Amino acid sequence: MTEPHQPAAKPRQERRFSRDVVVASICGLVVAFMVGASYAAVPFYDWFCRATGFNGTTMVASGAPTSGPIGRKILVRFDANVAPGLPWKFVPEQSEVEVRIGEVLTVFYTVTNQSARTTSAQAAYNVAPLTVGAYFQKINCFCFTDQTLAAGEKMTG
Repeated sequence: MTEPHQPAAKPRQERRFSRDVVVASICGLVVAFMVGASYAAVPFYDWFCRATGFNGTTMVASGAPTSGPIGRKILVRFDANVAPGLPWKFVPEQSEVEVRIGEVLTVFYTVTNQSARTTSAQAAYNVAPLTVGAYFQKINCFCFTDQTLAAGEKMTG
């Protein structure tokens, strides 16, 4: 009587190689996911802050409000800081204004390039305390685009 033929068992070394390939593939996918997540974190955080007003980021309006201002007034103070190493002087024309809630107000800043060469920068804006960012809406702002100033140039906007 002949015994039924059984498939030969995979050698131990071959099974170990297959398992190593699976583990290496999973590790590679995790690394690829983490690299992708790190690149996506900055634009996602920026979008989140703009959508919610989180961290003092003001909202960007598509146009002027349709309803008029209400009687209650608030005091808005302006500040201007320049990144270390940027040779610009950046100051608000008014340090504070009293404004009715819902009122459209234009505020100007003056920027001067104090270097002997052309430089470019982009302003960033936020409000403090951080919880009120959702209540401010910018209609237009020089901070929406890069600004380039020639040596010694002064601009108001």
